[in-house]
Amino acid sequence: MMSGFSRSYAAGLLAGAALLTTAACGSGSAETAAADGKPEVVAAFYPLQWLTEQVGGSDAHVSGLTAPGVEPHDLELGIQQVSELQKAALTVYIKGVQPAVDDAVDADKSFDAATAVKTLPAGAHEEEGGEEEHGHEVSYDPHLWLDPSRLATVATKLGERLAAADPAHAQGYKDRAAKTASALGALDQELAKGLSTCKTKTLVTAHEAFGYLADRYGLKQVGITLDPESEPSPARISEVAKLAKSEGVTTIFTESLVSPKVAEVLANEVGAKTAVLDPLESKPSGDYLSAMRDNLKTLQTALGCTA
Repeated sequence: MMSGFSRSYAAGLLAGAALLTTAACGSGSAETAAADGKPEVVAAFYPLQWLTEQVGGSDAHVSGLTAPGVEPHDLELGIQQVSELQKAALTVYIKGVQPAVDDAVDADKSFDAATAVKTLPAGAHEEEGGEEEHGHEVSYDPHLWLDPSRLATVATKLGERLAAADPAHAQGYKDRAAKTASALGALDQELAKGLSTCKTKTLVTAHEAFGYLADRYGLKQVGITLDPESEPSPARISEVAKLAKSEGVTTIFTESLVSPKVAEVLANEVGAKTAVLDPLESKPSGDYLSAMRDNLKTLQTALGCTA
């Protein structure tokens, strides 16, 4: 019979062997994928993956780190994923969203989308535990993809970065970046027109993910919490409820990946209903463009817009 130490030692060897096998399989698949000469490009989470696929087209192998239905802020990287990041020609991410990715990326082979645009400051109100954003201290709001005009700028810069990483297909990247930026520009115009004549301009959201959308279209965001992991204090809920009543808010917005309980409590206190506003942190049923148009319809109904 094996002693407790022997069993632990054997289990450790087996676990180590399994990890080595996993790492070897990850390396093999990465090398095979790159055998056709196309660069491996890794996108940290959905909106960046969508954008990278549009710009990369058939000239790049694009993969996402965050699986559909997974809250991006909670991502933890396994050995295979770290290996993929190390082998990638380019990693597309936003610093401050996923601490695990921030720590693993190679600065020389990565593109932080937040560096391509003018960012907004992080939320101003304090939650218990301070103002640390998603585990890393950052001075800006990272949810920039919810402003299509900013994302169009990111698309253009991404085209340049991919062109530099794969000069043989540089023109293709730049052409697709221009096409993607144009589609995002058209979406921006739709949102601007659709939100130009609303009865109320105040968005009460589960967490402060919609600052860029509010900034771009003249709305006012009031987040119950700074981020999905925070629990609002009774004082914060009372503060938001008072503001919502005074500004005639009829809808409290929830999110698909975040528990609606706090928003429902607030809605009951205010005498409002709830509706889902998608922060697009995970893949929607359609794609980025269709989900943003769905958000527009939701906002028009909730805010009493006539356009």
